[in-house]
Amino acid sequence: MHFASDNWSGAHPRIAESLTRHAQGFASAYGTSDLDKAVEDRFSTIFEREVAVFFVATGTAANSLALASVAKAGGVSFCHADAHVNADEGGAPEFLTGGTRLFGVEGAEGRIDPQALEAAIARFEPASPHHGRAMAVTVTQATEVGTVYTLDEL
Repeated sequence: MHFASDNWSGAHPRIAESLTRHAQGFASAYGTSDLDKAVEDRFSTIFEREVAVFFVATGTAANSLALASVAKAGGVSFCHADAHVNADEGGAPEFLTGGTRLFGVEGAEGRIDPQALEAAIARFEPASPHHGRAMAVTVTQATEVGTVYTLDEL
């Protein structure tokens, strides 16, 4: 196996076959097709609540746009110091959020330490235009070193 960027290699044959099958004919655009609805229904079942699905081409787009949906300019988003979003996105999260700052938090084995996170958040309270406002925590699952958070840790 080669673990690298999500856009370095081809798709699994079952995925390619499914894409080919669903690319036949016509479908409405902008998230209104039967396939879009089926995907949203499936994710709603998995998460046991109604969700919206927004398809993007890369992990960088997914990470950046997800942060942009909850964090704004002048805000601070916390992540592990070695997280992909912090080290390997080439400034895309900061750009697409309109200037949200990523703040790396330490922790063993690629997981954010809860006490370190509390201390980091405390650095930005009370909110000030001079140092930003705590807005989001982004978690990598699985981490950059292959570990995973338990439900209790999350």
